[in-house]
Amino acid sequence: MSDLLIQRTQSAYSYPLLIKNLFMAPVVQNPDQEIVYRDIMRFTYRDFYSRVHRLANALTSLGVKAGDTVAVMDWDSHRYLECFYAVPMLGAVLHTVNIRLSPEQIIFTIDHAEDDYILINSEFFPIVEQIKGRINTVKKFVLLSDEPQTPQTTLPLTGEYEQLLAAASDTFNFQDFDENTRATTFYTTGTTGLPKGVYFSHRQLVLHTLGTLASLSTSHEQGRFHQKDVYMPITPMFHVHAWGFPYIATAVGVKQVYPGKYIPAMLLKLIKEEQVTFSHCVPTILHMLMASPEFDKLDLSGWKVVIGGAALPRQMCRKAREHGIDIFSGYGMSETCPVLTISHVGNDELNPDEEIDIRCKTGRPLPLVQLRVVDEAMNDVPRDGASVGEIVARAPWLTQGYWKDSRNSENLWKDGYLHTGDVANINSRNYVAITDRIKDVIKIGGEWLSSLELEDIINLHPAVSEVAIIGIGDAKWGERPLALIVLKGGSEPPEAREIGAHVKAFIDKGMMSKLALLLDVTFVDQIDKTSVGKINKKALRERFSAQAR
Repeated sequence: MSDLLIQRTQSAYSYPLLIKNLFMAPVVQNPDQEIVYRDIMRFTYRDFYSRVHRLANALTSLGVKAGDTVAVMDWDSHRYLECFYAVPMLGAVLHTVNIRLSPEQIIFTIDHAEDDYILINSEFFPIVEQIKGRINTVKKFVLLSDEPQTPQTTLPLTGEYEQLLAAASDTFNFQDFDENTRATTFYTTGTTGLPKGVYFSHRQLVLHTLGTLASLSTSHEQGRFHQKDVYMPITPMFHVHAWGFPYIATAVGVKQVYPGKYIPAMLLKLIKEEQVTFSHCVPTILHMLMASPEFDKLDLSGWKVVIGGAALPRQMCRKAREHGIDIFSGYGMSETCPVLTISHVGNDELNPDEEIDIRCKTGRPLPLVQLRVVDEAMNDVPRDGASVGEIVARAPWLTQGYWKDSRNSENLWKDGYLHTGDVANINSRNYVAITDRIKDVIKIGGEWLSSLELEDIINLHPAVSEVAIIGIGDAKWGERPLALIVLKGGSEPPEAREIGAHVKAFIDKGMMSKLALLLDVTFVDQIDKTSVGKINKKALRERFSAQAR
């Protein structure tokens, strides 16, 4: 057996899969390409290379060493991108703090991650000032700011980011170390209990970068990511490393645009002026952009947008296609780094409805992803596009568990597969289609009704701007569906029975289960969202629980 093992020459380089090796590529390939921060700053990859080295020296001078945890509280910026590299390349751990959590949740994540240093945007001073007396591990704070003057604060600031970089050397020798070293930590949004810490190693982040890039480059034309693209994230950098795309964009050496805070006018301005061609976001963010008066004035025919975090509504997909946007789904979760599937249309001859159907599916698994749809006994469901089960997966970039939480880690990896909690079907061509979250499925008299499919149908009503379907208690059926609907501005408000008639038309065509006849309708001004823009169905169930009967 030993004869089958590869024998390595003593002087051969083993090449650990470290983030620093993603960092080196664009400097060689495209040193004059630009990185842009809003309308404030732009510089080249050559400058980026220098700035990351300066940041490493500045952090080291502050006392940061391998094994320390460095937290960042910032909007999407060039500074964040530099931290994506410099911090883990030192052997330290980057904690991307979810700035949209409550102060109590933020202090929990800072203490739980055992942050040693915090790089903080001045906009978040008021939050941290509330809790600074209760943070036990933090040694130093560094100011991140777009303003020339240091704002007033009670935080003991050690220095300002740009000044620290200016004073540091632009040469740093990043050492090799074990590729399984933890590189990043961040926290799930905590819609069920306390936020849970998810962590990834250098090896996992490098393999996720290569696997996702390989998948995006296989398409003949639609949904491709290539060196002439201009990349701008519209998914927060604190959330699963902005879905890992900043690492992908840097490895390829494309022009990158970072928008700061997500303000529709600024996002659309950057898309137009910087000629952005590739982005990703959750449906609620795209809905926000579509509602802007500027949206219809732009030529968006060169814009590719990956939708994730929630199902892509057919009506949104249709409207995006009418504007020329190459919109398509991707799928993953915090625990999967996150990308597991991408929904490319392929080379088939499809009519517009068939094409939209493919774009709205969850997608096909990436290379190296072993994805199954299983029943409760872990048996694979038939690949008929109708039978449903839970998505479970294996891939080399999935988190090994939750930080300091063995019980939930064991549940996550029950039976040797990561359990997503997503209910889906899979067809003979390996396309997966999520029909619901296990916790969001509406259980009516022992049968399951998909909240996502019902939302898709109600979204087709011309007066509906946004809808969320939740299950509420029912003495006879166990649960029944409640539609929470935000109406379009200027639309003639329909009555609840008109929405019911709209749904019944789809039931009569055999496109929706008769269980949807139990639908109740409530019109609302807004729908609760999580900190990353997803519909917060847990909060909605609590808010409307009184409507049980």
